[in-house]
Amino acid sequence: MLAEDHPVNQVVAVRMLERLGHAVLVAGNGPEALELVRRERPDLALMDIQMPEMDGLQAASAIREAEKVSGGHLPIIALTAHAMRGDSERFREHGIDLYLAKPIRRKSWSGR
Repeated sequence: MLAEDHPVNQVVAVRMLERLGHAVLVAGNGPEALELVRRERPDLALMDIQMPEMDGLQAASAIREAEKVSGGHLPIIALTAHAMRGDSERFREHGIDLYLAKPIRRKSWSGR
């Protein structure tokens, strides 16, 4: 699942992921992401940190709270345009497993 509010970033990320053979669910904000996680149970969440209504940190925290009841662990990778020192720790506090700094390039996704 990709949670990203910017339409151009959505298209770019979806195309990259589909070229790598992945099916992608897209949420335009935090509440949509929570609904997709609840309804579709994706294998991975790519979560933009800066989104309207509910940011990526709030959405990740809500996913982790729900997991306390449902069990399991959805891997969450934060996507941020403003990577700064200390972000890794701050993201982990909200249950985010890893983060990637934008702009994302295909090399970042595939390891090539």
